[in-house]
Amino acid sequence: MVKNTKLSSVYLFVVFVLLYLPIFYLIYYSFNAAGTMNQFDGFTLEHYTALAEDTRLLTIALDTVRVALISSLAATVIGTMGAIGIYFSRKRRTQGLLMSLNNILLVSPDVIIGASFLLLFTLVGFRLGFYSVLFSHIAFSIPIVVLMVLPRLEEMNPHMITAARDLGASQWQVLKEIILPSISSGILAGFFMAFTYSIDDFAVTFFVTGNGFATLSVEIYSRARQGVSLEINALSTILFLVAMAIVVGYYFIQKQQRTRKKILAVDPTNHEKAVMP
Repeated sequence: MVKNTKLSSVYLFVVFVLLYLPIFYLIYYSFNAAGTMNQFDGFTLEHYTALAEDTRLLTIALDTVRVALISSLAATVIGTMGAIGIYFSRKRRTQGLLMSLNNILLVSPDVIIGASFLLLFTLVGFRLGFYSVLFSHIAFSIPIVVLMVLPRLEEMNPHMITAARDLGASQWQVLKEIILPSISSGILAGFFMAFTYSIDDFAVTFFVTGNGFATLSVEIYSRARQGVSLEINALSTILFLVAMAIVVGYYFIQKQQRTRKKILAVDPTNHEKAVMP
């Protein structure tokens, strides 16, 4: 047993080294005064200064965050309502069909999804640009949110809904007071997953991006083809730190929610302690 634990620890260590070593290598050379990734000649912040002066790249970064925020918010609302609709479907056959359709979008290659959106926008005469990227990101983020929310719905106590309806609660009150608080952790997880997928996406965005609009993934790809620039390293370093901050923030939010559930489980009337951080 001890031997298996040690082997598992070594395996995890090797996996994390392989995953994070290229990232730290990229961060390390973002401070290289030589301007290349071949040899480190000294510490400098000139690449970060050049990044701050690159208005085009900063505009693209802001547009990328804007698309990610709007699309993840919209996908979270639509996906949550969709998950609730699937959960409360009376026929198991309908539930299975809806889940299959949802999962097909999850496992479909990004190239196929991107090409499909491109054909759709071309057929209807929709101009490629900000809105084509936004609608595409909303569409491929919805199945992710559904997948995050449904397990929380399965864990929910159905007797609470029945009791609320017996006491005369309306559908809106049941949704607001019972369902949404019970699945809040899944909604939050769906939002963060949709946000990270939107920030990271390249294949779908590459197909539906028009002239005059680009996201960071597409811009970095086009610049990398022209040669390695440590300005991209600097930008990637900042994005990595932002992603780490989001993960840490999400961890503390989840920890607070677990503490709140434990307090309410011990004393359901003690709401004051449950809302304390």
